[in-house]
Amino acid sequence: MAKHCRGDADKEPALKSRPRILLLSAYDAASHKRWREQLTHLLPDYQWHSLVLPPRFFQWRIRGNALSWLDEPCLQEHWDLVVATSMVDLATLRGVHSQLASTPCVLYMHENQFAFPLSQQQQGRVEPQMVNLYSAVAANRVVFNSAWNRDSFLSGAQALLDKLPDAVPSGIIERIQQKSDVIPVPIEDRLFTGEPRVINRACPHILWNHRWEYDKGPDRLLNFLERLEQSLQPYKLSVVGEGFRNHPKAFGEIQARFAHRLENWGFLASRSEYDGLLRKADVVLSTALHDFQGLSMLEAMASGCVPLAPDRLAYREYVSIGCRYQSHEQDAEAEAIAALDCFQEILKTPPALCPPNAWKSSELAHRYRMLINELITKDQRA
Repeated sequence: MAKHCRGDADKEPALKSRPRILLLSAYDAASHKRWREQLTHLLPDYQWHSLVLPPRFFQWRIRGNALSWLDEPCLQEHWDLVVATSMVDLATLRGVHSQLASTPCVLYMHENQFAFPLSQQQQGRVEPQMVNLYSAVAANRVVFNSAWNRDSFLSGAQALLDKLPDAVPSGIIERIQQKSDVIPVPIEDRLFTGEPRVINRACPHILWNHRWEYDKGPDRLLNFLERLEQSLQPYKLSVVGEGFRNHPKAFGEIQARFAHRLENWGFLASRSEYDGLLRKADVVLSTALHDFQGLSMLEAMASGCVPLAPDRLAYREYVSIGCRYQSHEQDAEAEAIAALDCFQEILKTPPALCPPNAWKSSELAHRYRMLINELITKDQRA
């Protein structure tokens, strides 16, 4: 017997009139899962059903998810809307499941494959980029979590199209741009303290709270700490975030050389403990070469931390200019000097608290609702 998707309407007949939304997450990593669960919680006036694949085997997952879901009964049912994350091969799904061709679809871009800094193992792999491009063409609407994500996708896709030898239709990027929007991943209202914080200028507590991977710049963190140590400025340090079996060697060196500064080290499994750290730290630091939105920075800022971030990526959208240090992507030493200079200016003249209120869940819920209602209503009129 075929397995059918079950939602709230199966439990409570009075809810059957609510629109049915299928949410597809082909690489359900922590940030994707968080956004997915948050969205369904924020918008309970729809019947949600999630179809997910685990976040492993990247190359197979991004290229093979449509095949993995080929016999999925949920995709044979009627849906009022499909919301797919950026790893979903939406073009193929709409091709092999004919009923989805007439169902309105939103592609939510947590990231794009054109802007990832590639490791040596990933060099020259165009297929993930093509999946992103085909999905954007196939979607009715494309939503990005930041303007930088959108702009880097559009410019990267154009650069790829310019390299293709022939038979490339004109206006592809313009078509995608016309149906694109920016709606960030929301930050929970509970994190916004609303209380003024005073930086401990004598011995500030620095927080680095990112994934333990090369694209978050751990080597640049090491360079910054070396410069900071030479300045003789007292400080405390917390280096936390999601770690993996194999992580950059810089972390081991940081732990060994700066153990006397460490307040917290490694992944904090307790959310309440992590939230407490956000409220205690003075400055939240990013050394990232890649960050499509920067949830860890936004959460810390909501909790009262002063940001210290490079002048690049999505940080320009919410980190004030006085808290952004000069970007030197090709010169880590120069960037460490710039970061220390900016840090010292922050201690000298602490900036006013500037929480990212526009990223609040309560502020963004209505934008998601408007998008969904627009597509569902438009489809019903068609």
